[in-house]
Amino acid sequence: MQAAREVFAELGWDAPVSEIARRAGIGMGSLYRRYPSKELLAQRMRVMGMEQLVAQARTALAEEPDPWAAFARFLRNALSAHGAVGPLLPLVGGRLPATDEIVAASSRLRAALDDLVDGAHRAGVLRADFTSADVPLLLEHLTARIPVTDERATTLHLRYLDLILAGLRTSTTDGPTALLSPAPDWAELSELWNASEG
Repeated sequence: MQAAREVFAELGWDAPVSEIARRAGIGMGSLYRRYPSKELLAQRMRVMGMEQLVAQARTALAEEPDPWAAFARFLRNALSAHGAVGPLLPLVGGRLPATDEIVAASSRLRAALDDLVDGAHRAGVLRADFTSADVPLLLEHLTARIPVTDERATTLHLRYLDLILAGLRTSTTDGPTALLSPAPDWAELSELWNASEG
């Protein structure tokens, strides 16, 4: 999976499957036995990526009693785990239909992100106009491919996360600056990441 993530991140959706096999150090036959098509490989990557984010969100909620700390920990862990490659949702999204497995994983991810964001809202530490649907796009923006080593890319992504967190946290002085654009909603994300079946 790591080889596929790297190849898709570098070359986009049109990357040849042969490059994935080469980087993984396996033959094409081995790759096709496990994933008979590029689409099935990408679907599996999507599900695994969402499940990883769900696990990170649930762990942060379980281990951090402070809602802001849980929210920030989740974002930091998500960025660190994805490194320079990112979750790849836009690269494979919009090209593949949403299978039952993807719909179920997406539903679990939405519930976990709702819990994180709602907890921070209830505690009054996260600006009210930030929604759980903002989280996946925020992660995508923060994981843009940077032409540096993976380690350096991760440190840069985390630096920009710290700057963004400062803007998302409510303050007791002036309050947050009003946003000029409305937040995305989950229907919009679904349209962005899932191919129409027509």
